[in-house]
Formats: sequence, C-alpha cells, structure tokens
Amino acid sequence: MRIFVGNLDWATTEEELERLFYGYGTVERVRIITDRDTGRPRGYGFVEMPNATEAHAAIAGLNGTLVGGRTVTVNEARQREGGGGPRRPRW
Repeated sequence: MRIFVGNLDWATTEEELERLFYGYGTVERVRIITDRDTGRPRGYGFVEMPNATEAHAAIAGLNGTLVGGRTVTVNEARQREGGGGPRRPRW
C-alpha cells in the first residue's frame, strides 16, 4: 500500500521517515520528493508498506502527529490524474 506523508519539515530524511513507519510494520520503500531544478525537498513523500493492515495502523497512528516540529498529514496515496501539463525544456 502506498502512503502519502505531507507537511514534512525540509530537514526530514528518508531514513527518519522509514524509522517512524517501521514501528508499525514492514517498510518496503520510502521516497521524499525533491524539486527537479533545485534538489530541495518539497515537503512531502511516500512510504510503501506491503501489508495493508500495518499500513492502515500507521496512517491512524501517525496522521496529525508532530514530526520534526511540524504536524504531518498521513493518508492513503491517490493515483495521479492527468499528465501534469507540458514540461519546460531543461537547457
């Protein structure tokens, strides 16, 4: 199950996020999204957990908690709709 984690402090690392979710079960993958041009974190990421029961427990237990001094939003990730528009050329 893919989980969205929003309102992350920019200093939060993927390792810290993995440790946070590991308390609820097996974590398959963690990815904090970064800006394509600057490489800086964008304040959100995704965690993948193979067991749906553990994933739902993590969502219930972590949504609205403080992580790095910020109240995070944790919920089941939704599929992206559309292509996001045209891309700028990178020259």
